[in-house]
Amino acid sequence: MKKLILALMMALGLVTGAQAAGGGLAWDKAPNKSNDMAALQNGAKLFVNYCLNCHSAAFMRFNRLQDIGLTEQQIKNNLLFTTDKVGETMKAAIDSKQAKDWFGANPPDLTVIARSRSGAGGTGADYLYTYMRTFYRDETKETGWNNLAFPNIAMPHVLWELQGERKPVYFEKEEQGHKVSILKGWQQVTPGSMTPLQYDEAIGDLVGYLHWMGEPAQNTRVRVGVWVLLFLLCLSFVAWRLNAAFWKDVK
Repeated sequence: MKKLILALMMALGLVTGAQAAGGGLAWDKAPNKSNDMAALQNGAKLFVNYCLNCHSAAFMRFNRLQDIGLTEQQIKNNLLFTTDKVGETMKAAIDSKQAKDWFGANPPDLTVIARSRSGAGGTGADYLYTYMRTFYRDETKETGWNNLAFPNIAMPHVLWELQGERKPVYFEKEEQGHKVSILKGWQQVTPGSMTPLQYDEAIGDLVGYLHWMGEPAQNTRVRVGVWVLLFLLCLSFVAWRLNAAFWKDVK
């Protein structure tokens, strides 16, 4: 029974974060862009252009992007590539049977990916931010790519033209009589269309959008929650003073 549950979790990608954390790779802290409308809009553009080809976001509708400052006409003109109606959900352009033949399994839905990948290493956004910046060339893999956060991944590096090709640089350290390879940094093999700083900014925007997409109402919930707490604080003060007034003559 435990093996069956573990197999289902692996198929759904729910143990990825634990594997990454267990592999010893420290997750980088993702920038918080949940209130940056320009960053969220750029992240939505990156998602539609690079992710939606294979991955769906079946619980998100295109017209919900109006919450991050886009008009319905902007959505229709710039982001509707997999459907004709702005009220439809974000469906992948790839055929599911072809995806299974090419990758061995259908690419997972990304609607709540940022919420499902949290683990001992940090939040789901931290994992995604690290994951999208740790691809490297590996000619032993069918796709030609591998990833430090998710070793032996079947997904290719779809943003390689932006980032270019890099390879990890290690140094060896002896621990308990054994030599251990520790990641020192990255060496740029071929440049991409973006500088490393620009690429990190773009990934921060993409991850920020994925984080927002997992709970679009989060900012509203937090904002309303602050006002509710302030109201309860004022109400508590009024109740305290009323209580003192009612009992002041009682001895």
